[in-house]
Amino acid sequence: QVQLVESGGGLVQPGGSLRLSCAASGSTFRAYGMGWYRQAPGKQREMVATITSGGITNYADSVKGRSTISRVDVEKTVYLQMNSLKPEDTAVYYCNAVHPISKTNYWGQGTQVTVSS
Repeated sequence: QVQLVESGGGLVQPGGSLRLSCAASGSTFRAYGMGWYRQAPGKQREMVATITSGGITNYADSVKGRSTISRVDVEKTVYLQMNSLKPEDTAVYYCNAVHPISKTNYWGQGTQVTVSS
């Protein structure tokens, strides 16, 4: 089992940048697939970016070219660097971990990102 704690959200102006962090517990972190998802008010949760245990990344079209997901296994941390932020990026951002065998999903509590002038 893994527990996830996000940080790094906040209020940023359009065009600005943020780096979200997700700190994980558990001894087998390196085996988990990790990802960032977001949910805006009145909308369904959507995938932002994912990274496999081997480092293969995938991005939503809406953030491709503006965001970078990375993981540092020795730190048990996943990052999401977001640049050129737009008002439509405003949402609660959730960290996700997928167990490599059972495919059980684990979620953090979320961190609010607000892009506004």
